[in-house]
Amino acid sequence: MDKTIIVHPIGKVNRTDGKVSIQLEADVTKGLRQLEHFSHVIVLWWADRQDSEEQRSIYETIPPYAPEHLTGVFACRSEYRPNPIAVSVCPIVSVDIDTGTLVVTEIDAYDGTPVLDLKAYFPVIDKVEKPRLPSWLSGWPEFMPENGIGIME
Repeated sequence: MDKTIIVHPIGKVNRTDGKVSIQLEADVTKGLRQLEHFSHVIVLWWADRQDSEEQRSIYETIPPYAPEHLTGVFACRSEYRPNPIAVSVCPIVSVDIDTGTLVVTEIDAYDGTPVLDLKAYFPVIDKVEKPRLPSWLSGWPEFMPENGIGIME
């Protein structure tokens, strides 16, 4: 594939005083309309701290949550990817269209991380009834804890 794709951030992660929010660019704030009626939002973000030619060329890794398993990057949630696009499902605390601020409980992204897109969480589309995971992930919780498993910075 020789097609070039250009992606522009719509905002950034903001971690201030223990509060986590996504601050949108002024031209996209209308996109928040009606989001406050949902409990969760899917955030697509750019893992900019892992964006180098070297890191983009890593196709196998040992995930920190499974140190005995070498996996391909498509079989794990590694930040090292050909395109460092990450996805987080976040509980919504509040939505302010006027300021373009989406407050969430937590996200596993650093302060200042570029946000590429937001999608309302629809269980009928985004939830799988009987997912299958490898046995080496059997100790993981069935659901994301309400306060997330994110990072603090």
